[in-house]
Amino acid sequence: MAFRFRLFCTVLLTVLLLGSAGAQNALRETFFKEADAAMATAEAADASLLSPRNYERARKAYDDAEEGLQRGRNIEYVRGKTGEATEYFGKATEAAKLAKTALAQVMKSRQDAANARAPALAAELWDKAQREFADAIRYLERGDLQRSKRQDIEATTLYRDAELKAIKTQYLSETRQLLADADRARVGRYAPVTLGRAQQLLADAERELSENRYDTDLPRSLAQRANYEARHAFYLSEIVRKVRDKDLTVEDLVLEWEDPLVAISGAADIVPEMAEGHDALQASLVEYIENLRADKQRLEQQYEESTVRLGEMEEEIRALDERLGGATEERATLIQRLEAQARIKEQFAQVETLFTRDEARVFREGDTIILRLVGLNFDSGQSEIKQENFELLSKVEKA
Repeated sequence: MAFRFRLFCTVLLTVLLLGSAGAQNALRETFFKEADAAMATAEAADASLLSPRNYERARKAYDDAEEGLQRGRNIEYVRGKTGEATEYFGKATEAAKLAKTALAQVMKSRQDAANARAPALAAELWDKAQREFADAIRYLERGDLQRSKRQDIEATTLYRDAELKAIKTQYLSETRQLLADADRARVGRYAPVTLGRAQQLLADAERELSENRYDTDLPRSLAQRANYEARHAFYLSEIVRKVRDKDLTVEDLVLEWEDPLVAISGAADIVPEMAEGHDALQASLVEYIENLRADKQRLEQQYEESTVRLGEMEEEIRALDERLGGATEERATLIQRLEAQARIKEQFAQVETLFTRDEARVFREGDTIILRLVGLNFDSGQSEIKQENFELLSKVEKA
């Protein structure tokens, strides 16, 4: 009996809980419908960023309503909180729309800086700009347009500075590091001219980026050239050190530099004459290379012209085939007949050469070859083939 009572209670409790959960879902759908829609609209307007105070109030009221519903609090309490959330989400949306108009310039600058990876490459400036931007939004929410505008201008300047610093870091950081390494290695003492070129190219690249930060092609090219000159300066400084330290004589250095010219001359089949310097050899090599380039250009042009002409001829053939229509098949048949006639003519000539005029006469009748054996004779009243005619009959068999 006790067991049955416990089972009944368990079943009854389950039914009540299921009914309660279903009722709770129904209530949530009823009371949260408008709040959910208002929250979605606010999030689409980026209200959490552009109207944080209203958005936070809306979220708090929304969370309180959810908690109250889960704990089974008074229905009017839940209804009131969802209504409050809906109201503040609406205010946040309207404030966000206003901010997008009033703060359009700073928001564009902020996005440009983010695209340039300023949060990572110019973190200090980015953080300052973020604080000024937050102040501009806060004053705008309070209706203080004048102070909001001041913070807007300050944030815009900081974002643009952060963007420029990030761009320069992206394109010039490697060059700056190379020049710093060169300074520590005292490269300027041994290769001042080359290192000076690298420093000037870096300065030119920085100037170009400052004047037009979005046209990065020229600054990138200048930075690459600066990198080359910096590395070149390292190489030259090592050579100069060796010469100064007597580890390498000037003669050794000159001969070492002549080796590449000798190798190139061999490839060009030119005798590397450098008894009076390398100027004459250099001129010969330049002329050789220019001739190769001219030949290459000429051949490429001929190839292009031939390709065009071939295409035109193929088009002409297609046009002729279309105009001839069924005549193509007849033409093929005619060609076959002509080839067959040529073979018969060739065979006739071969047979004709087998016999002398005293042995046989060779005739053609259509596709048939006729032999008249004038050299085959029989005695009167006899049909026996003579020994002397065996050679002629052998030719006939061969024919």
